[in-house]
This record gives sequence, C-alpha cells and structure tokens, in this order.
Amino acid sequence: MTEVLGAKTTTQELADRATAVLRGLGAQLPEPGALPARTPITGGQLLTLRPSSLDDVDAAIGRAATAFHAWRSVPAPVRAAVVRRLAQLLTAHKSDLAELVTLEAGKIPAEAAGEVQEMIDICEFAIGLSRQLYGQTMPSERPGHRLMETWHPLGVVGVISAFNFPVAVWAWNTAIALICGDTVVWKPSETTPLTAVACHALLRRAASEAGADPEVHQLIQGGSDVGSRLVEDERVALVSATGSVRMGRLVAPRVAERLGRCLLELGGNNGAIVTPSADLELAARAIVFAAAGTAGQRCTTLRRLIAHRDVVDPLVDRLERAYRQLRVGNPLDDGVLVGPLIDGKAYTGMRAALAKAVTDGGELVCGGERVEGFGDDAYYVRPAIVRMPAQTAVVREETFAPILYVLAYDDFDRAITLHNDVPQGLSSAVFTTDQREAERFLAADGSDCGIANVNIGTSGAEIGGAFGGEKQTGGGRESGSDSWKAYMRRATNTINYSTELPLAQGIKFG
Repeated sequence: MTEVLGAKTTTQELADRATAVLRGLGAQLPEPGALPARTPITGGQLLTLRPSSLDDVDAAIGRAATAFHAWRSVPAPVRAAVVRRLAQLLTAHKSDLAELVTLEAGKIPAEAAGEVQEMIDICEFAIGLSRQLYGQTMPSERPGHRLMETWHPLGVVGVISAFNFPVAVWAWNTAIALICGDTVVWKPSETTPLTAVACHALLRRAASEAGADPEVHQLIQGGSDVGSRLVEDERVALVSATGSVRMGRLVAPRVAERLGRCLLELGGNNGAIVTPSADLELAARAIVFAAAGTAGQRCTTLRRLIAHRDVVDPLVDRLERAYRQLRVGNPLDDGVLVGPLIDGKAYTGMRAALAKAVTDGGELVCGGERVEGFGDDAYYVRPAIVRMPAQTAVVREETFAPILYVLAYDDFDRAITLHNDVPQGLSSAVFTTDQREAERFLAADGSDCGIANVNIGTSGAEIGGAFGGEKQTGGGRESGSDSWKAYMRRATNTINYSTELPLAQGIKFG
C-alpha cells in the first residue's frame, strides 16, 4: 500500500507560521473579516481577512488608472528597475514565500519553491524584454514615405488568478504588464488570499525602492462579486483570467459587451500518446509526475493516457507499481510527493467522476481512496488509474483531481483522433522514438493543443515559451515569446518626408 506520512501539525501551528512569514516579508497583517484563509493541510483556518467592498474595487481601479497616466511615459528600460528589484526580493525571500504557498495551496515544498522560481524567471525574462518591445518598419508603396508600427502601453490590466498557481500566474502577467507600461489590479483566488498579500507587499516595496509609484499595483480580495466588478469596469483595458471553463464563459461575454480585451487561460484535459517505439521507462516517469503532481490540480495535469495496444499492459503495470509507492500526506513531511486536494468539493468531484467511469465500463486499477488521519476537513487521496473501454463523457470532462484515464489504440491516426476529441486544448505529449510519429504529432493535423511535447510530460512549461491553449482553453497566451503584445496596443505610422502628397493605391484626387 501507499506509504502515508501524517505529521501531527496543528492548525494553530500553521497559522502562527503563516503570520510569521507575512511579517518576515514585510506584509501588513490583514484586517480580520469575513474572508477565511484556510489551509488544506489540516482543513483549518489560518486567518481571516476583510474582503474588498465594491467601493474598494472601484477605488483600486481608479488609483491604477491614475497611476497609468505617468507610468506609461516612463521608458521601458527604466520601468524594468521595478521588476528587477522584485526579482531580487523574491530571490531573498524564496523559501518564505514558498512556505506560504505550501500552507495555502498544499503543494509539496519542492513544487512550491519551483513556483517561486518561476516568478523569478519571468522577472528576468521581462527585464530583457524591456529593451525588445520591437515594432516593424515596412516598405511604403509611396515615394518619400516610411511605414512603421509602434507599440504603446494599453492601460489598466485586471488579473484574476486561480488557487493552484497562486503566485506564478500573477507574476507572468504582472512582470510583463509593468514592463509594457500598464498598471495592474489583481484579484486572486479567495482560496489563497495570504500569498496575494505577500506578493502585493513585495511588489509595492520593489516599486518604492526603485523610485516608482507603488500605486501601479492594486490588490482586491473577495469572491465572484469582486471579480465581476473588475471584469465589467470600462477602465480595465485587459482582463487576464485563469480558471475553469465555466468561469471563462462568464468573463468573456462581459468583457466583450464593453469591447474590452480578454486573455483567458481555462481548463485543460490533457492527453499523451505512447507509441510502440516509446522508451517506457522514460514515459512512465514523465507520466507519474504529470498525472499525480500537485495532487492532479494543475491545468497541465495529464488526465488521458492513450497507449498502443502492444504496450498498454506493461505500461500500466509500471504505473501501478509507481503509484503504489507514492507517498501521500502532509506536504511538510519529508518524502511526501502528493499533498492534499484543495477542499471537500474537489474530493466530491473526484469520487463522482470515478463512480461514473466505473459505471461506463471502466476498470479502477488503483487509487481513489481517501487517506484518513488528517481531520474531517482535510482531503487527501491516492492518485487513481482507470482503464476505459472508450472515451466516454466523463473522460472528455476535466476533473481537477489526480485521475488518469487509460485508453488503448491500434493505429496512430486513431490515437490522434482520440487525443483531439475533447473540448479543451491546452497541453499534450507523445512518447515515441519514431521521427515520423513525432513530426506528425507536431504538424497541423496532429495535436490541436497550444502546447505539444515530444518525450516529455504535459506539465512543467518553461517561461521562455508562450503558455496557453486552444478551443475551450481560451486561446490566450501568457509568459514568454511574443505574449507581451497582448498587454500593448499597436499603432501603424506613416511618415511623409517628401514635398509631395501621393495617395495609396495610386488614387488621384483633385
């Protein structure tokens, strides 16, 4: 059976530690109120916060809009000083901020530290970007004319982030938005408010120490009413929202109604194909982390494994052995690889999905049980593997929990069809040593996802490449590459340096 490590940590001990970390980061302790800051480690309450009122939201947007008027005129390489100082503060306080991520999101320390490192990495990327916000110069058809594009700051950017990456996704958006000359209003998940308090304090400190206006960043806290107010405000030029497809369906039309811009990062029901030529040892290691890491609570979690009939049995055997060795328990304990689900709703959703899969003819290979001993309000589960006879409705839905559905295929074309036959399109992978299969998977008629990998899992994206997906995943791109263009507006400029006034397309007028 899976080894379970259950530390006897009390909620009060965790609350004391969270308070100490906040103070160490220079954050002002939140005013007590109706918004609970809960830890999934014990299911208990760390602190409470006063949620933002709708008037608070309006005021925060107003401060960000006012700050934008001056911030947009600061040269981008000078704006980089704020992000550079933020990177330095994140580096100095990496372990403390990572601990807060563990306390609020339940991530094991290695994953929490990796998330903070991602923040540092995106800051470094954005600093370099500050000297590379390039526009193009195009040849004009008119003599004595020059045609070019320039990029300008967009305005106030509203960032709505999810609990599973409570700090990294905020940093992806904020570091680039600030470099681009935008100001930011952040609405974090109500599930992880303390990490937001910490990040907000570090950024405002970075701005002050870099000689910039701290009002370039605003923090609002609360539930859907707070998010709705942010989404509907015409002063918010771009809403970058990370969350469920359901959330995206609410956000997108509201922003569109006022003709604002949206950047959506929504659900992922990610698949991996394992071919007969695959290195099964390499594939198994990648699959276990992608499927069970963060207790299956990543948007890039591997949820569908499509293996060739010749290798599916030995591959599932390897995975089952690995799953039974995974240590499930308090993420603060040494050796634990799988921490808790975020809450009881996630556990209920997992159990319902497993029951539906079995009803549909699925065979539960292992996992799915709740691990007891951590309190009634803490939800630890063993990652599950289910062999499915077909890609049924439950397989085509994203359940935000550690369930890996296994499907068999006979023909590579059929494998690609199965892979693409879901509404989501975030991350994907193929395991093969056949170059033709690898290239086909990456071709236009291969994976239809925003991320397509070869011989590596679906999770663990680097910040250098643009992150995002297609179909119901939303179509947005954050982080690397040219994603900065989403945070700026483009102007096409024509300069006449001649003494004549020729018209385009050879038109003669008068």
